[in-house]
Amino acid sequence: MAGQLEGKKIAFLVADGFEQIELTRPRQDITEAGAQVQLVSLQSGEVQGMSGDIDRADRFTVDETVDEVSASDYNGLVLPGGTLNPDGLRVNDTAVSFVRDVFKQHKPVAAICHAPITLIEAGVVDGRTLTSFPSIKTDLNNASANWVDQAVVCDEGLVTSRTPDDLDAFCARAIEAFAEGRHAEQTA
Repeated sequence: MAGQLEGKKIAFLVADGFEQIELTRPRQDITEAGAQVQLVSLQSGEVQGMSGDIDRADRFTVDETVDEVSASDYNGLVLPGGTLNPDGLRVNDTAVSFVRDVFKQHKPVAAICHAPITLIEAGVVDGRTLTSFPSIKTDLNNASANWVDQAVVCDEGLVTSRTPDDLDAFCARAIEAFAEGRHAEQTA
């Protein structure tokens, strides 16, 4: 896996309340695969991780704010889950535009747990097959996505998983998608 992502730059977009393991594990695996990773958030300073969506975990230093970056700065995007995090992202116009722009540029995106809520807001799930935490299945189906109950799904560069239990499959497939790069058929 080492070197597979050499020369790639991957954004991790989060707001306060992300599920910590859904940030730390993919970030570790993607870094070990050779990519440069940046933590992007709504404000500078630090963001709050959570454990099990209930307990405060660690705080993480933000590398860039979403209004300081553009989709063209990155080769891909990771959206960790948790319940508070995607809710904070989807009400921020700049974050939603950033996500939409990554799709418009046909770059791979990896989203886990509740993160597809942000994808719904960005208008990029219509006609796609994906998975998520089961509680947002109806939201995804109402947004014209095809929800399936699988550990990991990849649909034209969009990698999705359900929970931290799926992190092995999620991380491996995300790295493959980032290594493959742009997906010509991916639409926004």
